[in-house]
Amino acid sequence: MSAQEIQSVCTYCGVGCDITAIVENNTIQKIYAQTDGYVSRGKLCVKGRTGYHFVASENRIRDVRVKKSFIEKNFADMPKELQARSKRLTHIDDVWYSVPHEFGTSLCAWKLDRIKEKYGRHSFSAMGGARTSCESAYSLQKFARTTMESPNIDNCARVCHSPSLSGMRQTIGEGAATNPYDDIFKTEFMVVMGSNTTEAHPIVANRMIEAVKEKTAELAVIDVRQIQLNKYASIEAVIPFEANLLILNMMAFVIIKEELYSREFIEARTIGFDNYKQKILDDKYANPDFFKTLEGYEELAEIIPQIARKYATSKSMFFWGLGITEHLDGSKAVMAITHLALMTGNIGKVGAGLMPLRGQNNVQGACDVGCLPYYDPDYQTPKEIGLMTPDAVDAMIDGKIKSLYVMGEDFTHIHPNQNKVHQAISNLEIIIVQDLFMNDIAQKADVVFGVKSAYEKTGVYVNAMRRLHLSQPLVQCDLPDDWEVLRDIENKLKGESHFQTPEDVWNEIRTVAPHRFSGASYLKLAKNRARGLQWPVGKTDTPILHLEDFRTKDGLGRFKYHQYTLREQVQKVLHDEQRETFYLTTGRTIVHYNNGAQTGQSEKLLERHSEDVIQVSFEDQDKFTSEKVILKNKYGQTKPLAIKFVKTLKIGTMFCTFHHAKSHINYIFGDEADDIIKTARFKSVEVEVVPAI
Repeated sequence: MSAQEIQSVCTYCGVGCDITAIVENNTIQKIYAQTDGYVSRGKLCVKGRTGYHFVASENRIRDVRVKKSFIEKNFADMPKELQARSKRLTHIDDVWYSVPHEFGTSLCAWKLDRIKEKYGRHSFSAMGGARTSCESAYSLQKFARTTMESPNIDNCARVCHSPSLSGMRQTIGEGAATNPYDDIFKTEFMVVMGSNTTEAHPIVANRMIEAVKEKTAELAVIDVRQIQLNKYASIEAVIPFEANLLILNMMAFVIIKEELYSREFIEARTIGFDNYKQKILDDKYANPDFFKTLEGYEELAEIIPQIARKYATSKSMFFWGLGITEHLDGSKAVMAITHLALMTGNIGKVGAGLMPLRGQNNVQGACDVGCLPYYDPDYQTPKEIGLMTPDAVDAMIDGKIKSLYVMGEDFTHIHPNQNKVHQAISNLEIIIVQDLFMNDIAQKADVVFGVKSAYEKTGVYVNAMRRLHLSQPLVQCDLPDDWEVLRDIENKLKGESHFQTPEDVWNEIRTVAPHRFSGASYLKLAKNRARGLQWPVGKTDTPILHLEDFRTKDGLGRFKYHQYTLREQVQKVLHDEQRETFYLTTGRTIVHYNNGAQTGQSEKLLERHSEDVIQVSFEDQDKFTSEKVILKNKYGQTKPLAIKFVKTLKIGTMFCTFHHAKSHINYIFGDEADDIIKTARFKSVEVEVVPAI
């Protein structure tokens, strides 16, 4: 068979790059980006270019697996038909049977129904959906709410950008990026805060770097360490841990004090500014002079006003990532960012807006179609609000949740407080997993369905700038899609799911989420495959949000002041307290994605990053006496980790990736989380360092 060129969308981060695959004999030979690619602009990161080997990996789950211990434990209660068939299952090893799809779905339907009958409908919980198509994410939330009659549905936004959704909806009524990426070439000033963009969203970073080099825009970088983008920044600020809201309120203080705000925009399009203004001026922590008293950070007293002035007097865009959201005050910090845009009029315009850089390839879409406990599709209010993942973990420990359905979510790796998570799942009577590989949660599951990857199916994905892209298979595969497994289980419980194709599912989504997707037919998406369409999509799409009004009930933006709470590193430095411990932050490397389930199947990528390594300031070198150390606190401890001394970190701080489950990085993060939306404090944890013997 001659080679084919097939266009689709990258399966990794929320940038959502357009890709072209060269396929021969049903095997991907190469992936590249077209020079006129709307998102990629002809360039892909190393994951997009070379991270496709997982598709043909010999480690793929290509069957349905049932744990032998589950059969033994439940055999006496099974219907006679299942008992008879259980005696003819295919042995894999000492732990697993390989079973027919029909048997696996029948077994799951029977057990889920038994648990629901015994413990009630709230005993079911589902999580996942951000790593698969909108069709499958929608099917999961519908299965939870309609089939199992449980409101307990969540996705990985809980551990990343839920505070962006929360903070933006409270102030401007919509929790998504306001502009397309290419507005980077139309802006004058960019602020990047809490985003290591070159590593986490490299194709967006390419635009930033190009704009700076072409001198069409300037760049300010605000982070707890120096990152690659600092090389291109005209203003850079290395800030203390957990000081985001402090810094953002200081920027507001400068803009208000120096009257750099847009009175015309404020009066026409916002409400509550005067009250907010007075509270900022009265805030004892909002004056940048506060940093004159903070040893090691004195220069911020001058740098923060520089950034604020430039932002207020330019056509500006504000970009942020998990360095903003994964904190105790993540939602409040996002509100503070929107306040800056509202008071300066840097929103609802070409080249001026708010850009949360979302993580997973379809986390935007999963939220849009209702994979959240407090939103139905289209962000409508559900009949019943369910449990957020941290609360669901507590409910598992308390015995209130007894069944868990996981679809493409690395629950026992990427979530915080892993000792607690593992305790919680030990109380469950069934764990059902749909995934590509036997990752950590799959190994702990009772039933595992191997499913199609993003490169083997048709479906809609929504990237971080609200762009819908209709993917198509690069290779053919006889495994089921995620939504098909859910349909087949549903048909043995209620028999109400009649989807035959992904387009059937998508057409229902267009009906139940009309504000965003009504005009986005498969036909229209296929015709616009190269460019995609930005929601809301009616007769046309909408590249820029909030041109005339905000998505609040009255169309007005709102100011909601929150004072910074003095704590952690800032408090200790301010009071000159002895610091025997370190503050650790975590993040990604460009080579891997989250738990490395897919990238780890590419030898070239795994060779470049085979273990998580702690980065420590050169100034702290004399505090380390061993080649490897263990980080520990009251929640748990890591495995022994190698150390690398760098110039990019301040004294007393550390950085580490979290891609390898064997490192146990997430065992040292506890229940501390955003106080509104419960996103874990992954970007700051105090740790004790113990030499690894």
